[in-house]
Amino acid sequence: MFTLENRYLKIEIHPKGAELQSIFNKNFQLEYMWGADPAFWAKKSPVLFPIVGNLKNDTYFFNHNSYGLSRHGFAREKVFTAETQEPEFIGLLLKNDEDTLKNYPFEFEFRILYSLAGDELKLTYQVKNKSSYEMFFSVGGHPAFKLPLVGKTSYGDYYLEFNEEETKPRWPISKDGLLEKEPVPLLTQTNILPLTKEMFLKDALVLKHPTSSIVSLKSDKTEHGIDLNFSGFPYLGIWAAPQADFICIEPWCGIADAVDTDQQLIRKEGINRLAPDEIFERSWALVLF
Repeated sequence: MFTLENRYLKIEIHPKGAELQSIFNKNFQLEYMWGADPAFWAKKSPVLFPIVGNLKNDTYFFNHNSYGLSRHGFAREKVFTAETQEPEFIGLLLKNDEDTLKNYPFEFEFRILYSLAGDELKLTYQVKNKSSYEMFFSVGGHPAFKLPLVGKTSYGDYYLEFNEEETKPRWPISKDGLLEKEPVPLLTQTNILPLTKEMFLKDALVLKHPTSSIVSLKSDKTEHGIDLNFSGFPYLGIWAAPQADFICIEPWCGIADAVDTDQQLIRKEGINRLAPDEIFERSWALVLF
């Protein structure tokens, strides 16, 4: 386990999947991460790479060949190595190997950088294309925060507050984990989304191109909450396992296949393209109050 710490925060990261395990605010003596109860969901903050969500039939096509990837890709099951570690910073690296090349025909370096600055935790994804041809990929986060955050509050006491007024639908998810053809209403001239456990009975809420760059987890019954800055991420997922005591707020550069996809990787919605030796970088950040 890797540990970063300053006077405000202590965080723990597992080398498998470079997965965030704990965010502890030392001033408040408060843990913000979900406890990964396997009866509901045994993850805490998996990284999504080189796809986000499901592929149709777990299959895509590239250069006239078919390849298979399961939901959210393989990075979350791979062991990352520490390139650089300081008290408030760590750089973790995953490279392609013989196993990844079987179902993802690109050579790459994928770095996840964690850094602390006061009461802010910043997480950066860096993808470098080491292939001799253009690389196609998606990447995203999946952090799960415990809910309720503090005692004497309940799940339904909390809401998400966007920093801009939103009129955005959600994109329903089929039984196969694919996006349906038509969206349904969710936010209409508001920046507030009240949270209930029932809202996740049909999987995640998926938003495309929200106006906001910050979403906050708040309650009128406590001063404690979270600001998540996802500037530069065109998609946002909001999810919890049925009846579980957590909420995932997921910044994505990529999205699941649609039900009517042709499964061609180069035409996949939200796919990112990298020329040889180019570097892609995106960051999201948490302020824990």
